[in-house]
Amino acid sequence: MAKETASASTELKIKQAARKIFMQKGYAAARTRDIAEAAGINLALLNYYFRSKEKLFDIIMLENLQQFIEGIKEILNNRQTSLEQKTETIVTNYINLLTQQPDLPLFVLHELRTHPKEIISKIDRDKFIHRSYFMQQIKDAAKERKAASINPLHFLMNIISLTIFPFVASPIIQNIGGLNQQDFNALMEERKKLIPKWIKAIMQKK
Repeated sequence: MAKETASASTELKIKQAARKIFMQKGYAAARTRDIAEAAGINLALLNYYFRSKEKLFDIIMLENLQQFIEGIKEILNNRQTSLEQKTETIVTNYINLLTQQPDLPLFVLHELRTHPKEIISKIDRDKFIHRSYFMQQIKDAAKERKAASINPLHFLMNIISLTIFPFVASPIIQNIGGLNQQDFNALMEERKKLIPKWIKAIMQKK
């Protein structure tokens, strides 16, 4: 039992170190030796647990994608929530996540540009959007003339861009606004209430 606990602890340490190194340097520039040093272990032990940089990166990338993208799928397919509630949940979840991991969006975007096919292949497009309950809600709202008839992708793009872009551009925003990290985080907290209002205004029937 103690051996299993130690093994799980070592794996977790390696993954935490790998996540940090991959986010800082990207896949190509990251070295397994750097990850081993950051984890406080020797290279042989890292190779024992994960065998290769590619395998370790796949695990980290998949976990990041699950945090960054897969969570939305559950929200979009929730039959108990309205479009407005879905917007609020997505915005709140993303801002909470990115406040804790501000480098995450740049890492995902960089790897999407570098390895687009490998990453996109991990996303189930049909379940994510085309056959989601969210899609049906958008169509029903337009049919009942409760909302503007727009491509649902605009809905998602607006939510994601309004939520994520400030974190990507945080160095510029903090410099222009004279904000420290605490001020910036407070600004992001305000956006939890503001973004759903903006999205609702966009969706209103003209």
